Amino acid sequence: MAAVRALRSCNRSFGRLASFRQVIPCNRFLLVKSCKTPLPVNLQPLQLRNFRTALALNGQIVQFKLSDIGEGITEVTVKDWYVKEGDTVSQFDSICEVQSDKASVTITSRYDGIVRKLYYNVDDTALVGKPLVDIETDVLKDVASEEDVVETPAISQEHTHQEIKGHKTLATPAVRRLAMENNIKLSEVVGSGRDGRILKEDILNFLSKQTGAILPPSPRIEIVPPPPIKETSKPLQKEKAASIPVPFIQPIAFSGKDVTEPLKGFHKAMVKTMTAALKIPHFGYCDEVDMTALVKLREDLKPVAESRGVRLSFMPFFLKAASLGLLQYPILNASLDENCQNITYKAAHNIGIAMDTQQGLIVPNVKNIQVRSVFEIAAELNRLQSLGSSGQLGAADLTGGTFTLSNIGSIGGTYAKPVIMPPEVAIGAIGKVQVVPRFDSRGQVVKAHIINISWSADHRIIDGATMSRFSNVWKSYLENPSTMLLDLK
Repeated sequence: MAAVRALRSCNRSFGRLASFRQVIPCNRFLLVKSCKTPLPVNLQPLQLRNFRTALALNGQIVQFKLSDIGEGITEVTVKDWYVKEGDTVSQFDSICEVQSDKASVTITSRYDGIVRKLYYNVDDTALVGKPLVDIETDVLKDVASEEDVVETPAISQEHTHQEIKGHKTLATPAVRRLAMENNIKLSEVVGSGRDGRILKEDILNFLSKQTGAILPPSPRIEIVPPPPIKETSKPLQKEKAASIPVPFIQPIAFSGKDVTEPLKGFHKAMVKTMTAALKIPHFGYCDEVDMTALVKLREDLKPVAESRGVRLSFMPFFLKAASLGLLQYPILNASLDENCQNITYKAAHNIGIAMDTQQGLIVPNVKNIQVRSVFEIAAELNRLQSLGSSGQLGAADLTGGTFTLSNIGSIGGTYAKPVIMPPEVAIGAIGKVQVVPRFDSRGQVVKAHIINISWSADHRIIDGATMSRFSNVWKSYLENPSTMLLDLK
């Protein structure tokens, strides 16, 4: 009953007095300045908190602005909010996390009060110097914070205020993280900072008492300044620096000028053709071919061809094998009209061969390969190559192609991404012959002659399975050239 009468007396006094200043802990009582009656601690905390709420009505709104975080940063992105409108915050409480183009920074409060407004949503851009949140704080600066008005148990004189139950410990996020990494309760650490704030040194001292050694919080890269240079070593370094010659670089005089010339000839035609090729959806397919048997066969036939005045390369075999494959998959020897409504299957196998000449890239074609022998194909290739090197190819040699092979391996390289020549629908690029180790049928390592083939096809009318099957047929003829005899006409 005495405690209730004391509380009522204090209530009347508090309601009349505007000079209320602070709540002072005193052993088992909380003394209210301007109220002479001591209050027992065992009173309900809610009755004490009503005093605090009444004062908050007289608070003022403070705009908490985003301060300069260095590095010349003028704006940041709000990544996360740690508070919401209506939350109570204290000094050094985390408000939000912002992300600049250099680092992520946690913004902490500089005021005690209630959050009234958030100026940005998550992922919004916040400007340095502009308001971040509105905080309602007390007009009177010396009003006690809410953590002081709590139920206080009996404590001895040796204990500090940090051991009071319910007291909110003051510490920066870095110090809290250090304590968390070492499994330390902040309530057990005595703070040596202002208002009992726990500093990093307090945590390290606590650790040294517990373990006998200071433990590092976490592995971090620290920049260690170089040791100071002794006075005796300065003359030696000056002599060493003086002995290093300074290179003299003479300015380079360059008098060249850019040259602009109009596109013409084969270059102009290539621009037109490649621009049209961009409209075709290409897809690629690559494989490798063992040329060991064909290399041996060519070596046997090469003297015979030379005796007839024809230079025999691998290309006639490539063209003939492709023609035999086109007989089985005629969709690859077709064309699609401009409106993509009709497919025309070509009867003749006019296979083009890409040539690198002084005039640029040209693609003449060998006509009617389906009815020519390997020797006849070789003779026609010799004629086209001779005319191409001298720039005397006619329009008949450069038009009417239905399929194309490019022997990029004659220059170098293994794989390529060939571009289809409209109105054709497929093209192949052949890499250089490489001698590499391979396993034979008995598991023995043998020397093999390998080429790589890269196909491109018009995906509007040709699917990957068709291209793969055609490539396998072409590959089988080259790996087993004697089988061509069964299908030659």
